[in-house]
Amino acid sequence: MAKSTYEIDFEYLRDKGYRGLIFDIDNTLVEHNEPATDRARALFKRLSDTGFKTSVVSNNKEPRVRLFADDVGCLYVYKAGKPKASGYIKAMELMRTDRADTLVIGDQLFTDIWGANNTGLKSIMVGKVAFHEETHIYFKRVAEVIILAVYIITHRKRSVGELL
Repeated sequence: MAKSTYEIDFEYLRDKGYRGLIFDIDNTLVEHNEPATDRARALFKRLSDTGFKTSVVSNNKEPRVRLFADDVGCLYVYKAGKPKASGYIKAMELMRTDRADTLVIGDQLFTDIWGANNTGLKSIMVGKVAFHEETHIYFKRVAEVIILAVYIITHRKRSVGELL
């Protein structure tokens, strides 16, 4: 887990052998349905300069995903059907990476992280970019908080308050 996508030590991950990074877009990199920001563009440039291959995998429609991906300079998979494995597998094919050297970064337990697990990929769950969300996502967040609280208590990683 990490508080933010933008606080992850990507150089450490590269040194650990990761070469492909799969990101969710909304609330992982930018607010819901927002275009790429200067911060997101700078991150993807840094990742490219560091030697990473990158892709966004989203359940959104192609126009939204393609526009974002083109703006930050990465590959993309739209209408991925997360948490199914097919979108992640397609992203690895596009990046020419495999399960051993690919990592997933996302903000939602029931789509991003579950999908990574379904595919046999390691993942980092990050704190969401913004607190306002679409209604259908809000209801999933309630269940996420309960599951994460149990995980934190049983693994004694950090306090529940840090996640909220």
